[in-house]
This record gives sequence, structure tokens and C-alpha cells, in this order.
Amino acid sequence: MLNISLDEDELKKLYLEEVRKRVEEIEEDMFLIDTKELCRMLSLSRPTVEKLFIYNPNFPAMRVGKKWLFNRQQVKEYINRWSIDVRKKGGSVEYD
Repeated sequence: MLNISLDEDELKKLYLEEVRKRVEEIEEDMFLIDTKELCRMLSLSRPTVEKLFIYNPNFPAMRVGKKWLFNRQQVKEYINRWSIDVRKKGGSVEYD
């Protein structure tokens, strides 16, 4: 006779981890993101994102009609460079 026992908490933890991984994969597959997703990605408010990034001519943004769109990979690369530069300058960001 075969006896199988399952730890429900461990099973739930494994399930949630797999779901999280899949959600991340789906997000990575999104080539273009909108302003809402950009704000979520950066953990910043829309006014802050607008002041620091969207209206900066060097930021990889494009306007399609009334909507701003961003290439996810280009944004990641830009933010990596930007954050290195901020840290080199003391780690504080000032904006009006």
C-alpha cells in the first residue's frame, strides 16, 4: 500500500511561487508599457514620473495619440544608467 501525505502550507507556498514566476514572465513579454505600468514598475507616482522622466527628451518615451508608451527594455536600461548616475552624485534626487 502506498501512503502519500501533503503539507498544505508547503504546497500553497510552491503554488504561489510558480504563479509569481509566471506573472513575471508575462510582464516581461509585454514589449510596450503605458504610464500606469511605468509608475508601477518604478514605484513612483505619476507626477514624479512625469517630472523626472516622461518629459525628459532623453527618456525612451513615445506618444501615440493621447497615450504615452514606453519600450520596457529601453526603460530598464535607462533607469539602470540613471540610478548609477544618481548614486555617483550622492544618491538624492531633487526636482521641482
